[in-house]
Amino acid sequence: MIDNSQRNIDYLRISITDRCNERCLYCMPDGFHAWKEREEILSYEEIIEVVRVAVRLGFRKFRVTGGEPLVRRDVVEFIARLIGTPGVEHVGLSTNATRLRGLATDLARAGLRHANVSLDAIDPEIYRRVTGGRVQEVIDGIDAALRAGISRIKLNAVLMRGVNEEQLWPLIDFAAERQLPIRFIELMPVTFTEVLNDTNFFPIAEAKRLIAERTLLIPETAQLGFGPATYYRAPELGISVGFIGAMTNLHFCDTCTKMRLTADGKIRPCLGNHEEVDLQPALRPHLNVRFIEELFVEALRRKPAEHSFRDQYQPGRVMTAIGG
Repeated sequence: MIDNSQRNIDYLRISITDRCNERCLYCMPDGFHAWKEREEILSYEEIIEVVRVAVRLGFRKFRVTGGEPLVRRDVVEFIARLIGTPGVEHVGLSTNATRLRGLATDLARAGLRHANVSLDAIDPEIYRRVTGGRVQEVIDGIDAALRAGISRIKLNAVLMRGVNEEQLWPLIDFAAERQLPIRFIELMPVTFTEVLNDTNFFPIAEAKRLIAERTLLIPETAQLGFGPATYYRAPELGISVGFIGAMTNLHFCDTCTKMRLTADGKIRPCLGNHEEVDLQPALRPHLNVRFIEELFVEALRRKPAEHSFRDQYQPGRVMTAIGG
């Protein structure tokens, strides 16, 4: 048995579907149709069994992702069950929020209080260019979630030069109006290598400099959340601004505490590494809890010291298949 206490890996991101209702430039190529068939996706019962094993191995924090998790049927009931699983201390949701308006009240009643929302632009045309969707649906979803009591919402914006760089301040203004933290994220080659090049790469250092030209940024002393973001307080705006730089921060992986469970039952120790351990042999045709634990421990052992994004990384699966 691996001593997970020495690695402090206690955060599992659970993808419950590889499907999405948007086609983001950086996570899904045009014309993508390689969805998993329904029978290839883990059932909610199978996911909960994996969570129970994860809890025994020291995992305490869980995030429901996709694809877009809110497109899956009965997602509210699943989240309620996940929150109620003994040993689970924190449950969050990652969503594009386009379906959040209609589900916010039920999600809040299920006990959800934490959500990360992808919002790469406020301008409707730029948002449509990036995602193919309508930004007003996202705004309505965020506002509905806040009214319902899902009060701990973080906004995530992926930086893309020549696409949304002019949206830095509109996004910050939007976050300030609602007193929400916002995080700016460097583009990563998570779907296909060509998504990232010298022309469209927008480093967080430049974004931070542009923001600091207009408002004071003071390093946060307290840790906000469980991820790799570096946070600064913008006292004039009353919000925190975070920066996630997987490409330029050479120490990005030093404090990583997470692994991923893909929708089709693979444990992926690192987003930027092809290594995966397939749990399905321990789940089907018959559940074998001891075997699940053995495979999970093997995945923990395989967790690399750092990602491979800087080494001419060739993604093997689209981002929606891996989990956000």
